[in-house]
Amino acid sequence: MKIAFFGSQPYDRRFFDEALPSQPDAAGIELIYHSALLEQETVVLAQGADAICVFVNDVLDAPVLEALHGYGVRAILLRCAGYNNLDLDAAKRLGFFVARVPAYSPEAVAEHTLALVQTLNRHTHRAYARVREGNFALDGLLGATLHGKTVGIVGLGKIGLATARIFKGFGCRVLGHDPYPAPAFDGLGTLAELPQLLAESDIVSLHCPLMDSTRHMISADTLPLMKKGAMLVNTSRGGLIDTGAVIDALKSRQLGSLAIDVYEQESSLFFQDRSSDIIDDDIFQRLMTFPNVLVTGHQGFFTIEALREIAAITYHNLDCFRQGKVCGNSVLAD
Repeated sequence: MKIAFFGSQPYDRRFFDEALPSQPDAAGIELIYHSALLEQETVVLAQGADAICVFVNDVLDAPVLEALHGYGVRAILLRCAGYNNLDLDAAKRLGFFVARVPAYSPEAVAEHTLALVQTLNRHTHRAYARVREGNFALDGLLGATLHGKTVGIVGLGKIGLATARIFKGFGCRVLGHDPYPAPAFDGLGTLAELPQLLAESDIVSLHCPLMDSTRHMISADTLPLMKKGAMLVNTSRGGLIDTGAVIDALKSRQLGSLAIDVYEQESSLFFQDRSSDIIDDDIFQRLMTFPNVLVTGHQGFFTIEALREIAAITYHNLDCFRQGKVCGNSVLAD
């Protein structure tokens, strides 16, 4: 059984190699790592593989899926939760086994959300740079106390709930919005319709899947509903935000600050060193000019515990495929 990894990084190799010996029939599993993203130009690398393992920015459209099927690939293992990059109809038509990692260490992303909020709020990134240069002046570093503030959590899945627990622990008033709210939220905050949540929240944190109903949920139509000067945080999916509209809201001071770990056009930027390149994404470059914008490169999931869990669940999904068993993480059964 050969599994071809696409978009693989050194940490993928570390944690998948580490977990392999404990898998059933480990000697019969061969892992082939490719740093290139999966797309039409690179799908040829899957020749000879029985399965592929991919991440959020790999392309799984109909032409790629058809090429994979032609090479004999029959299983697609997503080492992530989201699958908006997958053509579901084509995958069903071609008979692929497709499984994901629906939830991995939700606390990892929730804690990163808090790190972004506190870094941006208390200007710790700027303070660090100042002190390194011997500048101990406090002017320009004024923050706000989180205790007593209202935090709006949009999306009440496992990550949203973990985030709500953290902010409740800080003494914040927590509002939550979700078409299908989890009962566990009852003891953490108050449910609200999206317009009310946007109007009352000092901090709005997005924790939604990307689908037609959520794409650009933060847009020129919804930004004016937000409390003036509020902070917007997105550690979920880049496409939840219309970046151009957010830039306009930052310029008009309607939006007070922005912290993002994801970006709609991140596939050409994130998970690689671009420090010696010219970044020709004008929208992203415009974002980086704002002193009240904080960007990290999709690292919310990046903890030891989460990576071990991703490897373990991916291997479980592989075992389901090999044994012909029903897989609870199947995407096509959703």
